[in-house]
Amino acid sequence: MTPVPKEPEAVVLALEGREVRVTHPDKLYFSRQARLTKLDLVRYFLSIAPGALAGIHDRPLVLKRFVDGAEGTPFYQKRAPSARPEWLRTVTLAFPSGRTAEEIVVDDVAGLAFVVNLGCIELHPHPVRTGNPDHPDELRIDLDPTPGVAWADLRRVAVEVRALLEEVGLRGWPKTRGSRGMHIYARIWPRWTFTEVRRAALAFSREIERRMPHLATSKWWKEERRGVFLDYNQNAKDRTTCSAYSVRPLPDARVSAPLAWEEVPECEPADFTVSTMPGRFAAIGDPHGGIDAAAGSLEKLLELAGRDQAHGLGDAPWPPHFRKMEGEGVRVAPSRAKGAARKPRAKMPLVVIANSPDKEAALAGLERWKGRHPEPARYLAVDDVLVDSMRGRFSTWTRIRVNLRSVPEAIRPVQEAPDPDDDPTREWRAQGRDPKARKQR
Repeated sequence: MTPVPKEPEAVVLALEGREVRVTHPDKLYFSRQARLTKLDLVRYFLSIAPGALAGIHDRPLVLKRFVDGAEGTPFYQKRAPSARPEWLRTVTLAFPSGRTAEEIVVDDVAGLAFVVNLGCIELHPHPVRTGNPDHPDELRIDLDPTPGVAWADLRRVAVEVRALLEEVGLRGWPKTRGSRGMHIYARIWPRWTFTEVRRAALAFSREIERRMPHLATSKWWKEERRGVFLDYNQNAKDRTTCSAYSVRPLPDARVSAPLAWEEVPECEPADFTVSTMPGRFAAIGDPHGGIDAAAGSLEKLLELAGRDQAHGLGDAPWPPHFRKMEGEGVRVAPSRAKGAARKPRAKMPLVVIANSPDKEAALAGLERWKGRHPEPARYLAVDDVLVDSMRGRFSTWTRIRVNLRSVPEAIRPVQEAPDPDDDPTREWRAQGRDPKARKQR
């Protein structure tokens, strides 16, 4: 009888008078470039705990859980788990759907270690405090580059965002998203509703678009965007963004890094990782350390929104799961609107990288491709790498493709022979196309 392997013992951490169990401490969360276990990630968050807690303290937290590691598929959990320490605080939130949920609130290092043990390597706080859940204390400017936008162009937009915030009496606090974009937060007095804060964000986005029409856009529909999209809907109720010091599920364990404005013109997202951030934090502290003392007013932005409305600019589309809002136009993409001319769907620039019954062999082929094409690989977003489980005659196999939409056309690699190229269905599919082969069967 084959003995059942023992589960690795949990590590118990004593944190400010409380004990937190880290289960499966040796489980690899990152294995392709950085090699990090769950315990490594808990220790990372403890090393920068004052910075991480500053972004989530006294805020309801949505749990984004990577229970299969950073290379697996995460899921969101709004409700606090029933198995939780009695000392962990919760708060009840109401959502646009009419439902409510009891969400976790993390106030100290023990709570931080607890949620990281659940697989929450990204921290997703709501922009409200627990004592005033209907009035945000944060305006969130989300800079989301469309495919092909250079990082240098996004930094130029960020600098203009800073200037406009200062014009309306707000102070911006920038951070890398850790993937392709940037967040700029501004503390506000908690006097305005979510609807009003979103209205202010929309007016802000439209003003940046007017100032930088070739680089910035406020258009919600992807078919209308160009340059850097300022996602005003991140300020709608129930929307969250990953806070500073969150770890992103990229092979190098990149971190959402808070920045001083002097760093923005030269910053590179890849410079900030789990391995580099603790040393940076020890050397310079938290660049966002003064954010709570810099709250301001939305009045000037709401005045700008009023001027836009007077000139015929009404509300813009809301996220699809929200009910239709007063003043909102038709919530349908222009190309799908009644009477719109139908355009053929653009073909995505896909290249096949690997075919193999062995998923790990296919992933190794992806890393070899990146090694041959380091410059194009630098532009790839997480969702540009497509890892598909394909159904064969008797089993599944893995196909890896890369969408080159984010890579400038001048440096896009051409289709090469996949490596490896072991598609187990190729022979029988070829026979199915060959009339002679079908007759012989």
